[in-house]
Amino acid sequence: MCDHFVGTWKLLSSENFEDYMKELDSLKLENSSVSISGVEILKSRKTLIDGNNFREFPYINPPSLVYSSVGFATRKMAGVAKPNVTISINGDVITIKSESTFKNTEVSFKLGEEFDETTADDRKTKNVITLDSGVLVQVQKWDGKETIIKRKVVDGNLVVECTMNNVSCKRTYEKA
Repeated sequence: MCDHFVGTWKLLSSENFEDYMKELDSLKLENSSVSISGVEILKSRKTLIDGNNFREFPYINPPSLVYSSVGFATRKMAGVAKPNVTISINGDVITIKSESTFKNTEVSFKLGEEFDETTADDRKTKNVITLDSGVLVQVQKWDGKETIIKRKVVDGNLVVECTMNNVSCKRTYEKA
């Protein structure tokens, strides 16, 4: 049933991963703004307006500038990491192990049963993974937020699609 996922997979390509990581950190804050050195930080939108474009600003507590849950440095490190993912099955327990120079993680679960996970970016999440038409569908929840992670094998490659709100990323792995 999940045998086509078994093996070690090496990252081949990544699309829109940094934007997805930014979205994981999006918070709904009260409307307020603070001016720091001419830079207007709008807490309600949590964006930095630099005159040319809008881009995610990794701080939420001006003027002390405390990093939010998935800060700039974490996103940058995660974005350049090229993890190897190993998926194994022992009876009805599936294990997904991710190894990179950034961080190693491992999670074991049974399909359809809730489990706790501490993610590579240190979020404490509640998860349920199901199998739907050959696709492993993970619903991950934390702090009132939710993201969907779909894993499927397409043309011999493992394709991982992550979606939160209206932001998606796709990471493709080849069998090692």
